[in-house]
Amino acid sequence: MTHRWVVPLLGVVVLALVGAFGWGVVFASDPTDTPAGPGAAGGPPAATAPTPGGGTSETPPDPAGPGPGREPSGPAVPALYLGDSLAMESQDVLAERLGATGRVRLHAAPYSGTTLCDYRTAWRGTSLVPARDKAAALVRTVRPRVVILQFWGNAWGYTPCMAGATYGTPDYYDRYAADARALTGEIAAAARAVGLARPKIVWVSQAPDAFHPDRVRRVNAVYAAQAAAAGDLYSDAGRTVSPAGDRYRWTRQLPCDAYERAHPAYCTHPAPGGGTTDLHRTDDALHFCLAPTTTTPRPCPVRSPGIDRLARAVTATVDGWLRRATG
Repeated sequence: MTHRWVVPLLGVVVLALVGAFGWGVVFASDPTDTPAGPGAAGGPPAATAPTPGGGTSETPPDPAGPGPGREPSGPAVPALYLGDSLAMESQDVLAERLGATGRVRLHAAPYSGTTLCDYRTAWRGTSLVPARDKAAALVRTVRPRVVILQFWGNAWGYTPCMAGATYGTPDYYDRYAADARALTGEIAAAARAVGLARPKIVWVSQAPDAFHPDRVRRVNAVYAAQAAAAGDLYSDAGRTVSPAGDRYRWTRQLPCDAYERAHPAYCTHPAPGGGTTDLHRTDDALHFCLAPTTTTPRPCPVRSPGIDRLARAVTATVDGWLRRATG
């Protein structure tokens, strides 16, 4: 991924292709991630998104959005959302879904092109995440009850901290497993340092990879194993954008689910008996935002069913755990 830092040669080649031919060329060969443009060199503002009311994870907020007097009542705990461009595009929707439960207020600090090592304080090399937004630093300042991690699986060529690890190699998977363990440890240590109960970590599973199906299967296995080993949560959000009975087959459209049929604005091609909904644009096999990709990373500006499906799944995981934890 390309920021103002020194990047590997592959990142330069990708940018050259983008400049000459557009994003469709890059994604036609291997969808990986969206580079941040010059205006995003400092990353996104770490701000808490608005909190709408009117629903739970089972009955999400009305698509029309919040209105006067509809804010949720009762205390809401802070949650931290870290991740790559998929987190960047989905942060506002996830904040709305979590806020609608009345239990959570979300602090999001995603950086496009990143992976787990970018958020590690112990990583001393070039990173796409500044020190103030490393996971441990944000745990100390935000004091979250939950930390949500959303990482597609970027490799060398998109983030310098992967240091030569390329897709599909043993080193790539070993690095993800080691960084998952290390980041978990840093989050726990940061909480202890400020007298905070250890946050519950939610590992978000990834959607099918259009070009390397087994890569995502193995990355998800790393996340699930780490969650189980540390007593954390694994949210299989990626399953919601996969065909029924074929978890790792990529598709651009799926039949509208029950929520989308009940809220037709989320069913992009309604029809008697159900209809279908678009998950991806025709020129982008990775991202779920139905607006064109821009060189400056941003939250998705249009209603996008794939993003909403993922957000609903993560919300159900977080809200379910909080319900159990608080009795």
